[in-house]
Amino acid sequence: MRSAETSGVGAPHPGADTGRTNTRQANDRSKASGRQDRSLVLAPVTAAVALTALVAATLFVAYDTVRTFDDAQQDLAMIGTAFAADIAGLAPEAVTLAVDAIPTRFNTVTRASLIQAAAPDMPTWPSQTVPAGVHGTLALEAAPDSLWTTIAQRGGIAFALAGLLIALAWRRTQRELPDSQQRRNYQTLAAAIPMGVACWTRDGALVVCNEQYRARLDLRGRSVTYHDAVKRMIEGGYMKLLNEDENNRLLELHRQDGSCLLIDERPLADGGFMTLVSDVTERKKTDTMLHSIREEQRQLARRYHEEKLKAEAASRSKTNFLAHLSHDIRTPLNHIIGFADLMRHQAYGPLGDARYADYVQSIKSSGEHLLTSFATILDLAEFESGHKALRQDPVAVDELLDGVMERFAGPAARARLRLTVSQTCNATIEGDQLGLVRMISNIVENSLRFTPAGGQITLAAFAARDGVVIEITDTGRGMSEERLASLAQPFALGDATFTREGIGPGLGISIARAIAELSGGRLAIDSSPALGTTVAISLPLHVADMSVAA
Repeated sequence: MRSAETSGVGAPHPGADTGRTNTRQANDRSKASGRQDRSLVLAPVTAAVALTALVAATLFVAYDTVRTFDDAQQDLAMIGTAFAADIAGLAPEAVTLAVDAIPTRFNTVTRASLIQAAAPDMPTWPSQTVPAGVHGTLALEAAPDSLWTTIAQRGGIAFALAGLLIALAWRRTQRELPDSQQRRNYQTLAAAIPMGVACWTRDGALVVCNEQYRARLDLRGRSVTYHDAVKRMIEGGYMKLLNEDENNRLLELHRQDGSCLLIDERPLADGGFMTLVSDVTERKKTDTMLHSIREEQRQLARRYHEEKLKAEAASRSKTNFLAHLSHDIRTPLNHIIGFADLMRHQAYGPLGDARYADYVQSIKSSGEHLLTSFATILDLAEFESGHKALRQDPVAVDELLDGVMERFAGPAARARLRLTVSQTCNATIEGDQLGLVRMISNIVENSLRFTPAGGQITLAAFAARDGVVIEITDTGRGMSEERLASLAQPFALGDATFTREGIGPGLGISIARAIAELSGGRLAIDSSPALGTTVAISLPLHVADMSVAA
């Protein structure tokens, strides 16, 4: 398109009124002068920016002045301290030469001397005096002219930046800028944005865009409209609308190469609109991974719950099976024991051979052992299922330990073991007396079995504000960590040492643990091979004792 000058639109026609022409030119000059006057008037925002910039520059110069002279003082102090240490052992002649050479060694020092007292003619700032021991006082002085020059340079830069900021603010307040300048400013602003950005007119013509926008949409070196850009976007992929309202429209572009772009379109004041494009591929991958992890966690939680229900059902089935099995086997065992005892007494005549009496006795002993084992299994099944209720009576701990002592005094003497009570507590707990006796007796029986002759078994009780701890300690062979871990499972006996004939199914600890937990307490075992074993049982106090302790 040609300009107005080349087309002759602005040229005067021949015969035109010269007065009208002069009047029009005068009006034009008046309007131009008015525009210049208005441009010279600072807007409130520009005035505020100018005042802030000048105040900031002035404060910077003041701070820089104080800081520069303070740094000079500190440098002189550091140089003086280091030099005083160096000349401490030198002769006076060498010290004088060294002092005279200080200005040549350090650029910041203009004069150096040794004095016996503060020099009255020396400037007080910037200078520094440092004690030099037997040599007197070292006085150092810096040149203030060089410091003021440095301050002036930095101050000039600060005020220049303030002037540039004021000019930019004033430029912004102008009503209109040339179109080419406006485009350059838009291009500079768009290039500084760390994401793809493009500005469009109302009709979809591209005003400006940065390199990130072209690179993300593969539009390098092409002049496109908004419709061309949209077509370019959805090639080999698809677009999904996330949100749309009067202020913005948010879309998600999934491309063929697997990348994902987030497109944010916002309206502009002049009727156009702006497009912001950001790459959210990594974020989408992270979100997908987190979603997969959460889904896997939900699946694992559901499976854990299902397996837990199956395990509880299996445990209940096992307990019921053991209970029914124990009942079913105890009846024929009673018959076997009864008939064996009848045959042992030869109630209906002699058996014929003397060896039959030993066989019958073995049958009876084995039957009684089996009956005791199945009775123990039945008790454990009832404890675990909760079918065997325990009484909640006040039980004196000291009397409980004394009863156990009397019961096992004979077996301990025959096994040549010392059984003692080392600590009493004079406390009362709540529980089933028979169950508590059985709990402690099971542990003492294990100690008697696995403690060699000459060893010791000690019972002790300790009372606290909220409960009582009963400890049974032996000096037996002890157990390894693997053996301790297996004690949590019933019927787990471990090596051959624990499976000697007559020991039974190994349920003493399991029954003791069940009684402790049903009584509101806990059972813990600490053992080391060749050092012995300690079993600690914590039980709650009787309600009356707890109120007295409180």
